[in-house]
Amino acid sequence: MKYLLLICVGDKVEVPPGTPNIDQWLAKVGDRRLHGSEIRPISDAATVRTRSGEVVVSSGPFAETAEHIAGYDLIECADLDEATEIAAAHPVAHFGSVEIRPLHE
Repeated sequence: MKYLLLICVGDKVEVPPGTPNIDQWLAKVGDRRLHGSEIRPISDAATVRTRSGEVVVSSGPFAETAEHIAGYDLIECADLDEATEIAAAHPVAHFGSVEIRPLHE
């Protein structure tokens, strides 16, 4: 099954000492990681809505949140338990959060 990991951080990131680096995580995940990338900051984001036939574009993300999506990883695992293990080992899980979203196959 494929899972999308949404990598979320706050505005002020403080990486705790001893946090694994991304290369260590990538080595652990191996070929279960299908794709991933950092994304540009929320200051470069736009939100698009269509209301009554009119397209409305606004700057930034739709919702005000304490954390924002800083990147993503697409992984393939046997089940949610395996995806959770991979997400928990992600470096950002030590100071931000990693949301796991299963994809429809």
